[in-house]
Parts: sequence; C-alpha cells; structure tokens
Amino acid sequence: YLSKVGGPLLDRIDLHIEVPAVAYKELRGKTEGVSSAHIRQRVEQARELQRQRGFYNSQIPPSQLRILCALDENGERTLEMAVRRMNLSARAHDRMLRVARTVADLDHAPNVAAKHLAEAVQFRNLDRNYWN
Repeated sequence: YLSKVGGPLLDRIDLHIEVPAVAYKELRGKTEGVSSAHIRQRVEQARELQRQRGFYNSQIPPSQLRILCALDENGERTLEMAVRRMNLSARAHDRMLRVARTVADLDHAPNVAAKHLAEAVQFRNLDRNYWN
C-alpha cells in the first residue's frame, strides 16, 4: 500500500508504525501483558491533562507549541538530528513535537524529555524507511 501513498500525504499522518506478524507460539502462549483497561486509564488521564491545558495536543496552536513542548538541551539535539537525518518538513517537525508531548503526558511528565522525543521520532520512521 505504501507505493500508493505519496510523501506529502504521508507527511500529514502523525504515527507511522510497522506491525509485524505475531508468531504462533506467542499467540498461544500464556504471557501476561498490560491490560486494555490499564491502557485506557492511562489514555484517559493523559487526555484529562490536555483538557486542563485548554486543548488536546493535536490542536496545540503554533503560538503555544514551543511553550508546551519546550525541550532541554538533550531534547534539542535529538530533534535537530531527527530533522536533519530524516529531512523533515516544518509540518512533520511540529507534529513530532505534539506526539512527544503526548508521550510525555502518558508518562505523567510535566516536561517533554529527550526520551519522549526519541519515541516520537520512532513513530515517524516508516515514511523515511520507504521514501528515502
């Protein structure tokens, strides 16, 4: 399907992930993971934080983006490296900051850290793997 999707359209999609097939033994195994109820609770808490800020992260106005997604020195280096290596557009840069803010919210972190930004960068890898 990727051959049918152009780069400019893919640039407007926030999360790009490849989900590999699950091995049969894993499907049949009795491994314990995080429950859907627990994940739902984390998402609801993150959405409540966003609501208290006055808007959800996907709707952060450009004037507030640098404030709500302020980065420390490590975060700035991570973002600069991602923008340069992945040849990101201004739109993708801003979307990545919004995703990093969401990752920080899910982590109950008041500030966006380099680790949150690194996770957001990973969510943008699919288009770069196939388009560059």
